[in-house]
Amino acid sequence: MGFYDEDHPNERPDNGSRPARRGGRGRGAWFLAGFIGAVVGMVCFLIFAPVLSDLGILPYSVTTGSTDQNTTNTLNPSINRDVRVNVTSRITDAVDKVSPAVVAVINLQQANFFDNQYTETGIGSGIIYKRAGPYAYIVTNNHVVSGASRVEVRLNDNDKVEAKVLGKDALYDLAVLRIPSSNIKTIAEFGSSSALKRGETAIAIGNPLGFSGSVTEGIISSTNRTIPVETNSTSMEAQVLQTDAAINPGNSGGALVNIAGQVVGINSSKIASTGSSSDGSVEGIGFAIPIDTAKPVISQLEKTGKIQRPMLGISIVDLSLVPADEASQLQLPGNVKQGLVVTDVQTGSPASRSGLEPGDVITQIENHKIKSYIEFSTYMYTHLHAGQTVNIKYYRAGRLHSTQLKLGSKTFS
Repeated sequence: MGFYDEDHPNERPDNGSRPARRGGRGRGAWFLAGFIGAVVGMVCFLIFAPVLSDLGILPYSVTTGSTDQNTTNTLNPSINRDVRVNVTSRITDAVDKVSPAVVAVINLQQANFFDNQYTETGIGSGIIYKRAGPYAYIVTNNHVVSGASRVEVRLNDNDKVEAKVLGKDALYDLAVLRIPSSNIKTIAEFGSSSALKRGETAIAIGNPLGFSGSVTEGIISSTNRTIPVETNSTSMEAQVLQTDAAINPGNSGGALVNIAGQVVGINSSKIASTGSSSDGSVEGIGFAIPIDTAKPVISQLEKTGKIQRPMLGISIVDLSLVPADEASQLQLPGNVKQGLVVTDVQTGSPASRSGLEPGDVITQIENHKIKSYIEFSTYMYTHLHAGQTVNIKYYRAGRLHSTQLKLGSKTFS
């Protein structure tokens, strides 16, 4: 009828077997179509992937054709990305602020008097700290320019100018130079070393081993370190800043800078080699002259070219170094264990005029009790001044005496 065709498919065949299913052929056709589509898709991707990569649509780089890379790269493919980072920090800002004012100081010495030829015998660093009219002023270490016949300064742009040495002080290892100011654009700002704290950032800028404009970074390890220094047969304890920022030969005279880009110390590899070890093998220990200590010395050298230091006019030895049999000849009371033994008095010196004699043992100057020679020298050069009248107490043949002495003057240069 109308619901069935003429073949009557639902009727069972005469032999009673089930009719064949048509669904198997349909599933096989769908699988074949899907497989062909996947193959076509992969081929299209391989063709168009380099184009999409060049347009920046893909997040990685695709390279076709032969390359010079090792064939092992095909087993371990990597993604190549071009990364550019513009780093700006407080440290980079501080370096940018002060580094143009840090220059190279070149020590030139004449081979002989007649040929007028000069040879570079050393290089250090310096800091441009002032510009006034036609001149600019540079502070560096005394040992950087010591013995120089001529001094040249290499500026941040590599231009060289001749410098005049205005003054030197070997005791504090400082020197002041003067150069024309026509090409000077940046002046370093002095900060305050007394405001420093242990652990705060310290940046050393200079020319270690001649590498101009080198920067090392660390922290302030100590704000009040004292180390013995010796110059012109005089010893004293110098107060210095300790840092772990690398300070090497050539850094001498360069800037130790705080995070604000202010100069808080003047680096000295000479002090560093004295204070670290005899063979210089200790790393992570550098020293700098505190800027608060250097400021008055710099100002005086700029104005007068020298620093007048107080002088007694005697030769002395620490009592603790005198052998026991010789010390007994001084007839000191048993409670006197510290002092300075006078071994010679210069004719016409302040000590001679005050009545001091060889064999006297000085135990006190003003109200300061003497503990050792180096401690006494430190006190005299940091607290007393030339021309000052002081009270001195001393023992002679076992008896205590006192005298007034007007300090003379001498320079260390």
